[in-house]
Amino acid sequence: MGSLGDAPVKTSSDTPAPEVEREVVADMIKRGLPLAVPVVVVAGLVGGPIMAVSTGLAVALVMINYVLAAAMLSWGARTSPAALMGAALGGFLLRMVLLVGALALLRNRSWVAITPLALTVLVSHVALLVWELRRVSASLAFPGLKPTTPKGA
Repeated sequence: MGSLGDAPVKTSSDTPAPEVEREVVADMIKRGLPLAVPVVVVAGLVGGPIMAVSTGLAVALVMINYVLAAAMLSWGARTSPAALMGAALGGFLLRMVLLVGALALLRNRSWVAITPLALTVLVSHVALLVWELRRVSASLAFPGLKPTTPKGA
């Protein structure tokens, strides 16, 4: 499936099931990256190059976080319901620890402004989730689960 997916998951009826997690995160990245450029440019105009670098780094951290989430959830969905639950709950905890660790490693660097970095991480996470939630709820399904009309109907 696209650039983020492997082979489609096989269900008991041997029809491929879409890897919805990967499709949603690919959609979030596709919509988020074009907005990242003007956000980084505005941050650079407002606060200089350090703020632009910090904002760009924050956007990259958010995108990496969503890619990791999709990979973990896709693996869990292919493996078992228990693995899916573990990937959802444990994966969230692991990803938050990694994110906080990245912020802790970057906080004392001279080329990073921690406040814009942390605020951009927070705002971009929430903004992308809300944006994707509106899109998903508007279509009444995830992108991979849109209803199709049977051929001959």
